[in-house]
Amino acid sequence: MKVDELMTKSVVTLNVDDTVEKAATLMKEHNVGSIPVCEGNTIKGIITDRDITLKAVAVGKDSKTQTVNEIMTTNIITGNPNMSIDEATKIMSENQIRRLTIVDNNNLVGIIALGDLATENNSDEMAGSALSSISQGTK
Repeated sequence: MKVDELMTKSVVTLNVDDTVEKAATLMKEHNVGSIPVCEGNTIKGIITDRDITLKAVAVGKDSKTQTVNEIMTTNIITGNPNMSIDEATKIMSENQIRRLTIVDNNNLVGIIALGDLATENNSDEMAGSALSSISQGTK
């Protein structure tokens, strides 16, 4: 099975100049823990609820004025829509990430999460194995 068969294709995004407050609001509204940051369709970074907590709230930044560009992760691990679910799971496990941004020609086309993998009957074991690897942390 290919990633494009399971990935979420309708992904909420932020612009690099959007505020941290907007990011948090969108996360709450869409019940997600991360949002890709784009210029047009080109992905520039990703912001997570953890980024907001550690890089904004915990250090006393003003979420109404701080931009996502200031705290987003820019070294993004990506996959492509034609890769197999096995390949995506391996990348997520090796990089200890719960969500894999899917790009085609550097343009955002979707996102796949461990939860997406777990909904596929044949990938329950893979998702469990990936979660175990991700949860172990770095050594």
